[in-house]
Amino acid sequence: MSTVLIVDDDPKLLKMLQRTLTYENLSVLTAANGLEALPLVQAHKPSLVIADWMMPKMDGVTFLQRLRAEDNKTMVLMLTARDAIEDRVEGLESGADDYLAKPFAPAELVARVHALLRRVQAELQNQPASYADITLDPLTRQAHRGEGELNLTLTEFNLLHLLLRHPRQVLERDRILSEVWGYDFGGNDNVLEIYIGYLRKKLEAEGSPRLIQTVRGVGYVLREE
Repeated sequence: MSTVLIVDDDPKLLKMLQRTLTYENLSVLTAANGLEALPLVQAHKPSLVIADWMMPKMDGVTFLQRLRAEDNKTMVLMLTARDAIEDRVEGLESGADDYLAKPFAPAELVARVHALLRRVQAELQNQPASYADITLDPLTRQAHRGEGELNLTLTEFNLLHLLLRHPRQVLERDRILSEVWGYDFGGNDNVLEIYIGYLRKKLEAEGSPRLIQTVRGVGYVLREE
């Protein structure tokens, strides 16, 4: 589940946005201004920040400039009532990834949020990932444990990549099935367990310790015992 941080000093708008995005199966954090939002970004590393331009204590542009100064590449959607071309340019040049003028329809906000989250996922899919002595490069389609190369099928590779992108995080069965096999997956209920078994066999072939742990009744987690 992706996490979205909403930063706005209007409590009614904040509540409406929180409710709308929660219905979209997103985990939602809120803050009343940029000053409150900065530590939340550091602590929770949201996939997307939705920030209002005009806020007390620290406005959206200053907040965004602080993020980018720290080399934080979190996606940011800027909300503002300032709709002039020069305002849009200022917001985008400050580092915003998208810009939405108030008032807006909730459906348009949801569409923009999903578009930005798809960009986040696309970028993650191409980034190398590693945990313990396992490394994986999606661009070369190579995976290694220690010095040995892993000969993985496409499904095994995608399953391992998902686990590597979320080390020490328990992933529910339904989430793994939807992300690796697709939302319309309708295959054997035991397919996940079968492929976990395949992966474990290959990862542990040289007597290496187990890293894919079963969380009974929930799913799986990549962590050292």
